[in-house]
Amino acid sequence: MTQLSPFSRQIWEAKYRFDGTPDQAPEADIAATWDRVAGALAAVEKEPEKWQARFRAALEGFRFLPAGRILAGAGTDRDVTLFNCFVMGRIEDDLGSIFSHLREAALTLQQGGGIGYDFSTLRPKGAPVRSLGSVSSGPISFMEVWDSMCATIMSAGARRGAMMGTLRCDHPDIEEFVEAKRTPGRLTNFNLSVLITDAFMEAVREEREWPLVFAGKTYRSLPATALWERILRATYETAEPGVIFIDRINRLNNLAYCETIHATNPCGEQPLPPYGACLLGSINLATLVRDPFGEGAQLDLDSLRELAAIAVRMLDNAIDASRFPLEQQRQEAQAKRRIGLGITGLGDALIYCGLRYGSPEAVETVETWMRELRQAAYLASTELAKEKGSFPLFDREAFLATEGARRLEPELRDAIARHGLRNGLLTSIAPTGTISLLADNVSSGVEPVFAFEYRRKVRQPDGSQRTETVSDPAYRLFREKFGEEAPLPPAFVDARSLGPREHLVMQAAVQKYVDAAVSKTTNLPADISFEAFRRVYDEAWDLGCKGCTTYRPTPLRGAVLEASPSASPSRAGERPPGEPMARPNVLPGRTYKLNWPPSDHAIYVTLNDIVEEGRRRPFEIFINSKNMEHYAWTVALTRMISAVFRRGGEVAFVVEELKAVFDPRGGAWMEGRYVPSLLAAIGGVIERHMIEIGFLQPQQGDASMAAGARRLAAPPSAGLGQCPRCGSLSLLRQEGCDLCTACGYSHCG
Repeated sequence: MTQLSPFSRQIWEAKYRFDGTPDQAPEADIAATWDRVAGALAAVEKEPEKWQARFRAALEGFRFLPAGRILAGAGTDRDVTLFNCFVMGRIEDDLGSIFSHLREAALTLQQGGGIGYDFSTLRPKGAPVRSLGSVSSGPISFMEVWDSMCATIMSAGARRGAMMGTLRCDHPDIEEFVEAKRTPGRLTNFNLSVLITDAFMEAVREEREWPLVFAGKTYRSLPATALWERILRATYETAEPGVIFIDRINRLNNLAYCETIHATNPCGEQPLPPYGACLLGSINLATLVRDPFGEGAQLDLDSLRELAAIAVRMLDNAIDASRFPLEQQRQEAQAKRRIGLGITGLGDALIYCGLRYGSPEAVETVETWMRELRQAAYLASTELAKEKGSFPLFDREAFLATEGARRLEPELRDAIARHGLRNGLLTSIAPTGTISLLADNVSSGVEPVFAFEYRRKVRQPDGSQRTETVSDPAYRLFREKFGEEAPLPPAFVDARSLGPREHLVMQAAVQKYVDAAVSKTTNLPADISFEAFRRVYDEAWDLGCKGCTTYRPTPLRGAVLEASPSASPSRAGERPPGEPMARPNVLPGRTYKLNWPPSDHAIYVTLNDIVEEGRRRPFEIFINSKNMEHYAWTVALTRMISAVFRRGGEVAFVVEELKAVFDPRGGAWMEGRYVPSLLAAIGGVIERHMIEIGFLQPQQGDASMAAGARRLAAPPSAGLGQCPRCGSLSLLRQEGCDLCTACGYSHCG
């Protein structure tokens, strides 16, 4: 029986364990979860018991990892989808369509699906709206409405909503879109990506002018090189936007004959058509290596083929076992039956085989592994087509004529010509975040190992916490075999020790054998020059990647993860990352008076600071008022925020989170701007203080406050509010009563 480490067990309990019902006992261990998932996916078969045993064997030992929505939802009575990702429908350029799609987005997020939207269909800022005699506020203003909605939706389980927003490189508002994430607190629930066309890249290379066009009208032109540099400058400084080579995606799409793609899911591995959805699952390569660290260490290709065939059948069954937030999503999924079979544990598998990530030998080996995976997946899908029929929109001649299908091996094309194909697209590489943590912290997706050891807080059964060292399985196995003093072989490289090209060549090698796309982040050092940074994107284009995402730590965004001191010895007396700072006896600070219009009494916010490494930073916060209505939550809030402040790092996100809170009862007008809640007002005070002490730059803070004011900047009586029942932005205030046009909720008084 598989025993989970304390850390993996915490992940399982928080995200994937089924707590049971009055008629069903809670799951006692991960084996019970595997039993549930295998049973649910086998239930659609004619011989469910036969297939349940095979599915269960594939799950055992984390050999095949269905994506989180399947692990959490399959076989439960929860009203959730088994699909991790969706791209929503085309937004028509009118207010009715915009708010209809907002409601669809809320329903999809509520069931646990991440979503992607293309906002290129909305007219640019300042364009005339002739029917109203006014002008448009532009797509970015409506993205802020989506962002606010997402902030209120808690997805199924403990997962918050995630969204991808795209805009074409020739849209007149592209420059505002590119700069949006420079403002702290703006569009925090979106990942942003620019849709880059072949024509644009040609214009960049030829240094030509680039027209910005909407609905056939050219608004203005600018040098293509200037726009390309602006995109990359923003990414260099804020880690967004990413770039999606959209023409390449459509050209290589197996289903190009029946769909056009304009957006991807939040992590980018699934370019999808309107209402497209995709199931995800990953084969754990690290579990398939025979004789790790031995002279004959190699991947068991027979096991890979066998596991791929079973995984295709499991994911195909999940299409029929799943619920769907929208009927359009169900129809799209069943018409094309696309799945996203991928891999995880690549970084660890390479280390087991003595191959350095990004080396020519590793690239050649990974191409062999991926070729075998694709071969097995397609052959399994043709066998399923013989048994159950091809996907409904399968057109043999049209399919085989696509450039994507022409790149398949002759054996696969022959099998498709003879038997058809069950699934329109089969392979995709997802980031596999928490499921890789669940699987004993195996390296995620196609990424290298991030760090070989780090420390995390692990909750104990009695509710207490203890700090535990979490280690990479390859590192742990090497130490068990060769001892703590043995030097690490050259194959032991992590994300921070690799150069940009080593990341890119691995992404490109995998992409050759993937139908959809590859979710891959190229980690870059903070001190990389802009010219070197730009070359990463140029090379991604030249290598044939479908997109490029980089991460460079900056003062604005900070680092995603930090290695534990146990992975690299700290200096004597240095405070370990994440440990709270000790409180001096005396601290400088300021107290701010906050007059919240709905309250009869002023609220006093005190912020005390500490100087760390020559920089003054917030250390603690106190909130006091004669109004006892707010006492309990203000005490809880001050303790939580103070705990965050005392652990150091870039804590400006506290402002972003507070200012994103909207009170369904309505906010208040303060100093000429609409503030959506008392919590948002407190966030504004903290932001002001951070600016005054130099912790935030004035231009960042001022822009952030302005962005917060623009969000739904109308009093409840003047427009749509947020419904307290369904969460949609559909609440009307009429004649002293609230009415939700989405769910019918009403309240008078």
